[in-house]
Amino acid sequence: MSLFRRRSPGHSPVEISERNDIRYLHLGGPAVQSAMRIKDPVALELEYTRAMMAFLLFHRAPSDIALIGLGGGSIAKYIHRHLPECRLTALEINPEVVAAARAYFQLPQDDDRLAVITGDGAAYVHGNPDSQDVLLVDGYDAKRIVDALASPDFYRACRAMLRPGGVAVFNLWGSDEYYPRYFDRLARAFGEHVLQLPAEKKGNIIVFAFRKPLPPVGMAALLRQAQRLEGLLDLEFEAFVSRMRNWNPSSPDTFIV
Repeated sequence: MSLFRRRSPGHSPVEISERNDIRYLHLGGPAVQSAMRIKDPVALELEYTRAMMAFLLFHRAPSDIALIGLGGGSIAKYIHRHLPECRLTALEINPEVVAAARAYFQLPQDDDRLAVITGDGAAYVHGNPDSQDVLLVDGYDAKRIVDALASPDFYRACRAMLRPGGVAVFNLWGSDEYYPRYFDRLARAFGEHVLQLPAEKKGNIIVFAFRKPLPPVGMAALLRQAQRLEGLLDLEFEAFVSRMRNWNPSSPDTFIV
């Protein structure tokens, strides 16, 4: 059932649908960009959004997080609810997406811990070096990742945006023919300090990229942190660690040992 469809000049049309008590956001096509379980609106319904929260394995207490690509606001809502000591700045270029997130997905109004900016996320990253502990990038149009959010220059700007010891998180599609190219660009921009975490049920691959100094994390410590976080947040962090171990070679460069 379609609830809403609207388009801003120069942007993909925004459509809201609902099925089996789950509300979905689409951008110019049937692909699901965001989802919310109506009876549990703050929960992270899509697994890839839960996987993106695995940055907490590496940065336990971020003060400042930037999110590029709002969607229905799932990640923004979750961080606002569960990380009360953190300030989140979310960038979304399509004003209709922001309107839909607020009207249909219960995104809260801005306050001292949440700022939603309608604007160019790539320009924001370039213009704010050394400002964030965590950067989350999830910017897609109807068909693929936005080009401005996947260039070598953008990935270098992402690294520069992080404070020392920060982590950037990128949602990519493993089935995209350009995935190897994007991953290579990320690895080059971050000096090979990258980890891959594939989603279990869909084609998303979450890539974590780190600005030195690298977190001194071995497998035993990661598992302890995963168990602690799983108890606090009820997300499948232990499964995420297991998948990261399988997908990333054991070496000092990846610090998964």
